[in-house]
Amino acid sequence: MDTNFIHPTADVQSAKIGAGTRIWQFVVVLPDCTIGTDCNICAHCFFENDVVVGNRVTIKCGVQLWDGLRIGDDVFVGPNVSFTNDKFPRSKNSGYRPLATEIEDGASIGAGAVVLPGIRIGRNAMIGSGSVVTRSVPPNAIVVGNPARVVGYVGASSKSSDQIPGKNQPASSKATRVKGVNLHALPLIEEIRGSLSVGEFGSDLPFEAKRFFIVCGVPNLEIRGQHTHRECHEFLICTHGQCTVVVDDGTNREEFLLDRPNIGLHLPPMVWATEYAYSSDASLLVFASHLYEAKDYIRDYDEFLSLVRTSG
Repeated sequence: MDTNFIHPTADVQSAKIGAGTRIWQFVVVLPDCTIGTDCNICAHCFFENDVVVGNRVTIKCGVQLWDGLRIGDDVFVGPNVSFTNDKFPRSKNSGYRPLATEIEDGASIGAGAVVLPGIRIGRNAMIGSGSVVTRSVPPNAIVVGNPARVVGYVGASSKSSDQIPGKNQPASSKATRVKGVNLHALPLIEEIRGSLSVGEFGSDLPFEAKRFFIVCGVPNLEIRGQHTHRECHEFLICTHGQCTVVVDDGTNREEFLLDRPNIGLHLPPMVWATEYAYSSDASLLVFASHLYEAKDYIRDYDEFLSLVRTSG
């Protein structure tokens, strides 16, 4: 479609409307707003001036988009979603400055959700209907509730530690769908005096460790990780309680529940890892192949995807 369609009842004051975009009944678009190509803007929406909407975006009925909002390509905004741009609104506030909110490519926001100002919703994330989003949402995350919390990740098939051998078995490993990631079962010896799990670096474990750290006392809503390494390998064992680890090689994504002290997950370089859903008593032990080096970390998911595509 080369031209856009504007319904006769719509009040579209902006000339920056892309080809193929359809704007329906009683929509108001102020002069400085930008809307991309092939969008579908449903009835009774309002667009303030400092709003940028990407291409192939669907905005359902009854949505107001305020100054400071940036929406990427291929985003879905459900009916009656409420965006905000001021944490402390006051009438006739001459010092008001809108906070920027960014919705990245491919994200979907369910009907009636509320998005607080100054946050970022990552690419391909999904916001459940009626959720109240109070903090930034990682790429590919599925969030629900008030306040919204991560309950899963798009495209991440779930794997339980029950799928590999348990106690009184020799050490073993199992490849996953994610490139280079292996799930390891370490020996677990149980007796009346207690239990013991053991592993040897270089044989049971896939590298010689130069560093270790322990993550514990994580509030249930919090998310850890959200990075990859250029060179460093990591080996994760939840020695107490449980947590969930999502791994992503840029093509495949898989999720693992670590809930036994003899189950380890090997993460090679250039695999994006996120840990969430920590139990209150969880203690995650991580062995690393390298000493700490800040430059070895990649903390931006888009940068990670770009490097994977370049190297592939």
